Amino acid sequence: MKLTSILLICFSLILSGCDSEPQTRQGKFFAFGTEIDVSLYDIDEEVAENTIEVLEDAFSNVNNTWHAWQPSTLTTINKAISEGQTIAIEEDTAQLINLAKSLASDSQHLFNPAAGKLFELWGFHQDNWFESHPPPSEADINTWLASQPTMDNIQITDGKLSSNNNMVKLGFGAFAKGFAVDTAIEALQQQGITNAIVNIGGDLRAIGSHGQRPWIIGIRHPRQNGMVASIALKGDESVFTSGDYERFFQYEGKRYPHIIDPRTGYPAEQATSVTVLHSNASIADAAATALFVAGDDWPKMAAAMKIERVMLVRPDGQIELSPLMEDRVRLIGNTKPAIIRTEYFQAKDSSHP
Repeated sequence: MKLTSILLICFSLILSGCDSEPQTRQGKFFAFGTEIDVSLYDIDEEVAENTIEVLEDAFSNVNNTWHAWQPSTLTTINKAISEGQTIAIEEDTAQLINLAKSLASDSQHLFNPAAGKLFELWGFHQDNWFESHPPPSEADINTWLASQPTMDNIQITDGKLSSNNNMVKLGFGAFAKGFAVDTAIEALQQQGITNAIVNIGGDLRAIGSHGQRPWIIGIRHPRQNGMVASIALKGDESVFTSGDYERFFQYEGKRYPHIIDPRTGYPAEQATSVTVLHSNASIADAAATALFVAGDDWPKMAAAMKIERVMLVRPDGQIELSPLMEDRVRLIGNTKPAIIRTEYFQAKDSSHP
């Protein structure tokens, strides 16, 4: 099924620059409930048009497979888990779940895609998650905590998936966007495109450059209008941010963001945003969530996940950077000197890209 039949796509090509110069062509469409912006540099119109169908296929496959509450491959898998059944899965599905298992283990399960029932308790696995409603009861949260569902409860053998814990409910909201971006970039590279950005709701992966200039991207300020920082990207890099400012609801004057700490069952509160710079979008996406949940312990968690470039913004506006991120980030309008967190990180290597 083409993505145009399920996502109300609008795609347009916008040319920038003089006729004698290479041009940037931009396509915008909607998927995963957000806008996706694709920028392609120095390609002709025919190649640009051919990318439309390629990206349709890439995003359609990810959306159809991993939607957490509308009918999808994922909901079929979750139904089988809840019933204690074994289910046959495709090889590409197994590869993504195994990658999620590995990242969950590296993060000590702060990135926990098996926690779908917890997010369901908080009302985030539904289309109207933003509407005001009571938070879950302490008893319901404690029941979930007692069951301790993690990705370790998932087994995949000979193309068949099973779980020894029927409280496992898979949800890849902290991972699927990164996987989709990686899939899209790979599709573009197969088309011979070497200079591009795929941006999904502000999270992105860029390859190549914009002519003689690098791709320069802004990082949204979590509490003010505008940007908190910018980064000039080098070659093939991804920038993903987990923040408490987009998905949240309010009830009786209290704000409840969607990034839940699986150790407590309640929203994480020690950060307002975490940005990760990494070559792989899937890893950057998962790591940004895990480091947000880690809060004060983010340097230790970053080292455990082999994440070298991190920027964390505290609720009071204080910015903290890993040593290698210090050289890459340009802060915008920040009144407090950034804190460089050196613990758990190896000595800075200026030759590292």
